[in-house]
This record gives sequence, C-alpha cells and structure tokens, in this order.
Amino acid sequence: MHTTNPKIRLRGLTKRFGDKLVLDGVDLDVQPGQGMVILGGSGSGKSVTIKCILGLIQPDAGTIEIDGRNVLAMGRRDREALLDRTGMLFQNAALFDSLPVWENVCFKLLAQKRITRAQARDKAAEVLAQVGLAASVGDLSPNELSGGMQKRVGLARAIAAEPDIIFFDEPTTGLDPIMGAVIDGLIVDVVERLGATAVSITHDMASARRIGTKAAMIHKGRIVWTGAASALGETGNPLVDQFARGEREGPIQMELRK
Repeated sequence: MHTTNPKIRLRGLTKRFGDKLVLDGVDLDVQPGQGMVILGGSGSGKSVTIKCILGLIQPDAGTIEIDGRNVLAMGRRDREALLDRTGMLFQNAALFDSLPVWENVCFKLLAQKRITRAQARDKAAEVLAQVGLAASVGDLSPNELSGGMQKRVGLARAIAAEPDIIFFDEPTTGLDPIMGAVIDGLIVDVVERLGATAVSITHDMASARRIGTKAAMIHKGRIVWTGAASALGETGNPLVDQFARGEREGPIQMELRK
C-alpha cells in the first residue's frame, strides 16, 4: 500500500517565459483523495503549475511525480495512460459548439473508441443526472445552455471517464453566488463518489473553503503557505490573510503599469 505516497508531488518546479520567472521552485504535495485548492493573484503561476502537471507546458527544472512515478521521465505512451486517468473542468467550460451536449460529455470515451455512439447517449444521460441535468439536455447544443448549465456539462465531461485525478480551473468564474455554491456542491459530491483527488485553482474564497480540504498559496512563483482550507483568512500568514480577506493594504502590493 502506498498510503504514505502523495498522489501528486512537485519539487523545485521552475519555469521562465523569456525573462519572466513564473515558477520559482514550486514544492507541493497533494495526498490521495484530498481536495487541494491553489490560491494566488493573477500571474502568480497557478495555471502554469497545473499545465505543467498536465504536460501542456514543459518546466525548465524540477520534478513532477504522480503515484510515485516521475512524469517528466515517462515515455509518451505512459504519459498518455496517465492522462487517461485525469479529468479537467476548464474555466469557461470549453465545450465544443459543433457537437451536441451528449457528444461533449462522452468526447474522450468516443475518441478512444471505449464506447459506441449508442452507448454514449446512455452514458451521457447517466452522467448528466449526476450533475443534476435531465437526459433531454443531451440533445441540446452548448450555445442553448445558460452559464451554470454549461459549467455542469463541463463537469459531466470531466467525470465521464471516471478519472482518479480531476483539475478544476476557476470553477465558479462567471457564475452568480448561488450557482457558484451549487457547482461547488456538485464538485464535492462527484469527487467524493469517485474517490478522486482534486486540484482546483480559484481566487473565490467562499468556493475555496467549500471545495478544499487543504489550500496552498502561490506568490511570486513559490508556495508561501499550505494549510487547512477552512483556516483561510485566519491563518496568521499576512500574505494569505490579506489575499483571503481581499484587503488593499498589506504585503501584497498590486504592480501598477505606468
């Protein structure tokens, strides 16, 4: 049993874009079944960190381990097998407008020929039900859906292949507070049911407390704090508390462009 092994382990993750150092030695452990929320201001390196884990960006230095295996040293086939076990909810749902909802939900399963088109309709109906949508929504096109429904369909697509790691990029962006709370509740439910490990990026503090068991704050390309998500705003770390409370005065100064 690898109970002591983190599900995801980052050490010394570094990434530059030109002369801008975006990641400056990110160290982070995410335990199996944990809901980890990564916080940070715009341009702090949150998205780049997740893109490195997903293999969308190649870091300049450091190691990324999933289940104790170094992802960066893997061959293409092993890397793809690993990605098959991950799901992703994109910030703006990122649905394919040209496909009906049911094809969006089962896109990965269909693309990999793990399911027939007939089976995909039934599977989509089953997964849509898990995010509180009627089977009939499967026949709609994404542009017929409200923002909240698009987010639910994006969540359905993220979980359709029953991944064991799911990434959430700003899951409540663009939603009103009530719909945001509904989406967060669905995220907690589906992650728990799958027994998955969840990594979320957000700057919505209410959302962070709802979906996170642990939180980590990234500032100037480094993790400056990790702790219980429930402690956000009362951590005793001036950087984290200023960010969590949305206070203008504090150690984080907004860089104003002349």
